[in-house]
Amino acid sequence: MPEKRKPGEVRLIPIRFVDDIVPGDSIAGKLLDAMRLNRQRFHVGDILIVKHKIISKAENRFVDLTTINPSAELIAWAEQYDLDPRVIELALRESRGVIRRKNGVLITETHHGFICANSGIDVSNVDGGKTALLLPENADRSAADLRIALRRQTGLAIPVIITDSFGRPWREGLTEFAIGIAGMKPLRDDRGRRDPRGYKLKASVEAIADELACAAGLVCGKLNRTPACIVRGFSYTTGIGGVKDLLRPAATDLFR
Repeated sequence: MPEKRKPGEVRLIPIRFVDDIVPGDSIAGKLLDAMRLNRQRFHVGDILIVKHKIISKAENRFVDLTTINPSAELIAWAEQYDLDPRVIELALRESRGVIRRKNGVLITETHHGFICANSGIDVSNVDGGKTALLLPENADRSAADLRIALRRQTGLAIPVIITDSFGRPWREGLTEFAIGIAGMKPLRDDRGRRDPRGYKLKASVEAIADELACAAGLVCGKLNRTPACIVRGFSYTTGIGGVKDLLRPAATDLFR
């Protein structure tokens, strides 16, 4: 029987994996295997949220840290804050510019245009600190490839959002951000519409993809082998869109 949901109700359905991902793995195949094991299936209207780490692993975005030779200046700076200077050196290589470097925190703008700590480089849940994992080279393309593969195997055109955890100015803690999108519009523009009291909205552009990424983060933790999540019941707009739609141009960025 079809699931019964109240109007406006949204469900978050975690997809738990058993096996780790290795270079060359089919993420679509691994997802569908995990769903069969958990007696899950996609429904029309579902959205798939995937943590970037399994994408990066499948795409072999590993870097052996023993191959990285940081400068003496970086070594001295890192030692002040008990940091691995090799990760800092790699973060600089993966960036198009440094936004801040202070008190042991390195904030960069990546080649993708993301502003985040250490260019999004990850050493957790890899191999204990010997190897670093980079972001996907082009996460929009990765999302599109996964969407195509799933459509071939399921017959359903499911939007895909790839996420990563970033910090935010003025707020403690990490939240999920969309870094790759395929099959849906990442923004909802309500400008020109009127609220229930008749006021005409002037600045209401909602970052739908980021909000969905954050919602999925509640069930896709770092420690519970749940790298993917189905969002069910959310009304989205299909169409061509990418993560660049979410990046504020430097000319209008008041916070750098």
